[in-house]
Amino acid sequence: MKKIGFLSFGHWTPSPHSQTRSAADTLLQSIDLAIAAEEQGADGAYYRVHHFARQLASPFPLLAAVGTRTKRIEIGTAVIDMRYENPLYMAEDAGAADLISGGRLQLGISRGSPEQVIDGWRYFGYAPPEGQTEADMARRHAEVFLEVLKGDGFAEPNPRPMFPNPPGLLRLEPHAPGLRDRIWWGAATNATAEWAARLGMNLQSSTLKFDEGGEPFHVQQANQIRAYREAWKVAGHVRQPRVSVSRSIFALVNDMDRAYFGGDHSTDHFGYIEPEKLAVFGRSYAAEPDVLVDQLKGDDAIAEADTLLLTVPNQLGVAYNAHVIEAILTHVAPALGWR
Repeated sequence: MKKIGFLSFGHWTPSPHSQTRSAADTLLQSIDLAIAAEEQGADGAYYRVHHFARQLASPFPLLAAVGTRTKRIEIGTAVIDMRYENPLYMAEDAGAADLISGGRLQLGISRGSPEQVIDGWRYFGYAPPEGQTEADMARRHAEVFLEVLKGDGFAEPNPRPMFPNPPGLLRLEPHAPGLRDRIWWGAATNATAEWAARLGMNLQSSTLKFDEGGEPFHVQQANQIRAYREAWKVAGHVRQPRVSVSRSIFALVNDMDRAYFGGDHSTDHFGYIEPEKLAVFGRSYAAEPDVLVDQLKGDDAIAEADTLLLTVPNQLGVAYNAHVIEAILTHVAPALGWR
C-alpha cells in the first residue's frame, strides 16, 4: 500500500446530534480535515460529489480552497458525476484549481450513481442523444474532458481579437500540465474498468460494485483491478496506472470508538441500487488494531490497489475524524506496508 487518504461524502443535517449542521459547516470542516490529515502524514483528501442533496456538490471551489491551505497532500474527488458536467467549462475549473494547488489534483469522475431526484442532469440542461443512454452521455462528456485537458488547440481564433492571440488554433485556459494523467474513473463493473484503462485513466473502485459472479466483494473487486491492469497493458500506455479502493475502517482504540463502531460489520451485502442490477456492498472493518491488521491482510482488493481511501463519518466532526485517520496511520497502516 503506497498511499492512504480519506474520502468524505460531506453530509450535513440540522439535527442537534450532528457536528455538521449546514452547508457552510461541511465546506469549512472539509478544509480543516484536509489540514489535519496532512499534518498527520496522510497522502490524500478526497471528496464525493452529489447533487440535490445535503452533501458536497460543486467541487472546484472546495478543491482550490484546500489547495491554498495545504502544501503536500493530494486533493481529489471520488467521484464527479459526468452526466451533470459541461466538459469544457469543467476543464477550465479543474485547470485553475490544479494550478492553485501546485499540481496536486487527482480527479475521480464517473457516469454517476442514483441521485436524490429523477434524471437530475436534465435540470442542468443535459440529455442523451436519441438512441443513447445517460451512461453513454457521461462517457462522452468524459472523453471530451480528457481530450481538452491535453492542451491542444482546437478553436478558430478571431481574426480581429480584443487581445493578441498566440499562433494557431486556441486551447482552453488555464491549462494545467500533467492533469490529464491524474484523472480517475470510478468503475462499478469490469467492463467500464477496462474502458477506463484503454483511455488512460486511473481506476477508482468504491465500496460497492455490480455483482458479476456472486463471490465476496473483495474478490470481485480484485478481479476488476486485474482486468483493468491487463487492459492497460494491452493498450500500451507508457506510464504506470494508479488504482484506489475505498473502505470504511475503524481502529477501536478508545471507548468512544467502541461506542460508535463496536458492532458486527463482518459481512458483505447484496442489493439493488438500480432496477434489475444486483450490486454487492463491501463490509466495513472495525476492530482492535491487531485484529484489524489481520482482517485487512485478507482483503484481496486492498492487496491489489496502491491507494486506500478511508471513508470518514464527517458528521462526527473534524476532531473525531482526525482521530480516526490518525489511529489507522499509527496502528494499522505500517503493518500493511504503508511507507
